[in-house]
Amino acid sequence: MELDGAYVWITTRKLKPGSREEFSRSWRPSEFPEGMLRAYELISPDGNEVVGISVWDSAESRDRYRRSEVESERRRAMAPYVLEEVSGFYVGRELKIPRD
Repeated sequence: MELDGAYVWITTRKLKPGSREEFSRSWRPSEFPEGMLRAYELISPDGNEVVGISVWDSAESRDRYRRSEVESERRRAMAPYVLEEVSGFYVGRELKIPRD
């Protein structure tokens, strides 16, 4: 998949110690949104920080999902396990790594 011009939403959450399993069960949406092309979950070695990365077909698709009831429900379910959250939305491109 070509990522040049892709819309990328990155969210980092610091979790309450020992809540990783509960958080993992709570964050999964009941349905995956239209316009989401890919999604990744990155977990720190101690399990107390999670980074979510999602790639979207447009800023409008991400915004529509962000305002949806599915996302609101998801955020309510995650709230008891999250100490801190930082989020950003970017336009990205894939860097080409030269191969000999």
